[in-house]
Amino acid sequence: MRKCATARQDDVLNVLKARDKPMTAYQILKQLQSDEPEIAPTTVYRTLSALTEQGRAHRLESIKAFVPCRCEHIERIPVLTICEDCGSVEEHDGSDLVPKLTALMEASAFQAGRHIVEIRGQCGACAE
Repeated sequence: MRKCATARQDDVLNVLKARDKPMTAYQILKQLQSDEPEIAPTTVYRTLSALTEQGRAHRLESIKAFVPCRCEHIERIPVLTICEDCGSVEEHDGSDLVPKLTALMEASAFQAGRHIVEIRGQCGACAE
């Protein structure tokens, strides 16, 4: 039996929230296939696309992986710090960046479709 989109989104979010590290679409697929062997990769990709459009998950472009959103983003920009050693991702509120980024975009008449900032480096635990 096919699941409705909302149930599928909840399944994917639960998989993401159960891990403290980013997951690729295929890692999510593998996890879901343990209960639902017939689930297809396209289903997972469509679900992830919907979740990122809704702001309920973030796609980390630099590592082609996903994390669940951990805060509200109405007029905020998520700033995600990615540790290159342990793989942990922390989400920070980039609200202070909105006016500056808006001014940069207005100068060239650029229309942003999505805001996300990724910063890669080393977390405090790994730097010790």
